[in-house]
Amino acid sequence: MLTDRALYQLLAWSSPAYPTGAFSYSHGLEWAVEEGAVKNVGHLVDFVAAVLTRGGGWVDAVLFVHTWRAAAISDQAVDEISQLGAAFRGTAETALESLQQGTAFLQITRQAWPHPAIEGFAQRHAGRGVAHSVIVGLTCAVHAIALQPALSAYLQAVAANLVSAGVRLIPLGQTHGQLAIARLLPVIESVSEHASRVELEDLGTAAPGLERCSALHETQYTRLFRS
Repeated sequence: MLTDRALYQLLAWSSPAYPTGAFSYSHGLEWAVEEGAVKNVGHLVDFVAAVLTRGGGWVDAVLFVHTWRAAAISDQAVDEISQLGAAFRGTAETALESLQQGTAFLQITRQAWPHPAIEGFAQRHAGRGVAHSVIVGLTCAVHAIALQPALSAYLQAVAANLVSAGVRLIPLGQTHGQLAIARLLPVIESVSEHASRVELEDLGTAAPGLERCSALHETQYTRLFRS
């Protein structure tokens, strides 16, 4: 059970209103729409599910879990995961997506939701890239928000942002967007449960199609999104 305070914080940090610039990123979806691979709500659900189960979303889920747990161990443990998170990206576009959102989240949270552990992390990592999943996981941990609801909220925010991008790109109506969100619930439940049992040494991805879309998006002639 979450306390009212914890629920309020979690809703704030996972809200699209939290100014991390998430709306600017599509994780390669813009290219997939351009080449005709994603044309309807079913395709969109498949794309987002791929991100969550074997792409960048999966990486972030595992990094989130281990950061949350490392917060109770030591600053060094957190820092080691942060270094891995900053490097664990297949393309420049997805690195931009993660690191710029992470940096924005850290800057905003230091002011709006200050905590000594967050301030210490910011000082140790000054001038370095910070993966979004790592800083959100750390923030949830030090504010005593339980792991599973925190991770589920993080993954739902990732999925919702990609669905929102798809609604604009394909384009789809808002009802289709909500149908996609509903269909992704069991995917998020499965990823959240599985990520909590994976050792960091076993982390990996198998999504060459997603990486291809991301790489080709870098040189797409007309772009609405940054990734």
